[in-house]
Amino acid sequence: MKKLWSLIPAFAIFIAISIVGFFGGIMLLLSGERGWLPLFFFVLLFLFFIFLLSKRIGDAKRWKQTAVVFVVLAIMLAVWPLYQAYLDSIPAVSAEVDIYSYIPFQEDSKLNVLEEEPELQFEGDLPRLDGATALYPIYAAAAEMMYPEDWYEPSASEVMVNTTPFAYSNLFEGEVDAIFAAAPSQGQLKTADAKGLELTLTPIGKEAFVFFVHADNPVESLSSEDLRMIYSGEITDWSSVGGDAEEIRAFQRPEDSGSQTTLLQFMGEVPVMEAPRENIEEGMGGIIDQVAEYKNHKNALGFTFRFYGEEMAGNKVIRYLAIDGIVPSVNAIRNDEYPLTSEFYIVTTQHSSPEALELAEWFTSSQGQRLVEKAGYVLLNSSGE
Repeated sequence: MKKLWSLIPAFAIFIAISIVGFFGGIMLLLSGERGWLPLFFFVLLFLFFIFLLSKRIGDAKRWKQTAVVFVVLAIMLAVWPLYQAYLDSIPAVSAEVDIYSYIPFQEDSKLNVLEEEPELQFEGDLPRLDGATALYPIYAAAAEMMYPEDWYEPSASEVMVNTTPFAYSNLFEGEVDAIFAAAPSQGQLKTADAKGLELTLTPIGKEAFVFFVHADNPVESLSSEDLRMIYSGEITDWSSVGGDAEEIRAFQRPEDSGSQTTLLQFMGEVPVMEAPRENIEEGMGGIIDQVAEYKNHKNALGFTFRFYGEEMAGNKVIRYLAIDGIVPSVNAIRNDEYPLTSEFYIVTTQHSSPEALELAEWFTSSQGQRLVEKAGYVLLNSSGE
């Protein structure tokens, strides 16, 4: 009896922590977590209560050792939802754009449209458009000028936006007539060649490929060589480039995305290290690996295109880095002073509609270039011709 009384403090502590852990498991389930952790937790509690109800508890020492194991596991399971909530609270640049705020013909739209009569209009057969998220505001603005007023659903209409990889796929499959995107990746070029497609890339503007850090990161500038060494895995700590002694979390984007393709072009012959990845549950419990989404930790390093990060995402807790001493300002991009400047395109094939080809030609005209500038992008040259 005395031995049992000595177990009361340990038993009370365990029950208190188990209750917290129990509600932690409930939080996991309510938050949509469908992994093994909640199931493991409830099995753990069930087995422990069976253990408590057993008439043969065993000696005090063994009981205490067993209880300690259960307590530790219960603490871990109780803390897990809080850790997940902390991760979710860290801003992720790519998750902050409301694409519906750029739909043509909508009140309170963020589109910037020319207040003049368009030199080109479509009434019957409308060019079917798709493209990168970062370029949606420019071709959606063109649609508002030239297309009949209607509701153009971003996921299924004549004016879609499905990110660069899906846009190229839709173009290759003949689902759209033209896409607005960065230059295709090597994989996309091979796919086009295998399908017998001839890609025509019509440049319509310039954009800056920018690298960014948390606003509190003391590093303000990196050289092109620094960046190549970071993304090859040769430099792994911020202290090597004038920052704090912290590991560099250098994020990447999915394969064939416009920004990842641009990174690979920037790296040239230098091999890129393996991207940070995360396990994401899909479907009936299957696990797939995906490139980890950028999380704005203080030691993080990410990349994007200037317009997307500055105008669309509008994340105020990141800061763009100067590259080779040049800040990615509009003037620096326009004058080709910023080293990571590239053109973006309307991409068509030999199967594109005549209307789509007309649209591509219009974007290189004086009026088309005025729309490029009005929408917030950088003209092909300083004169806008």
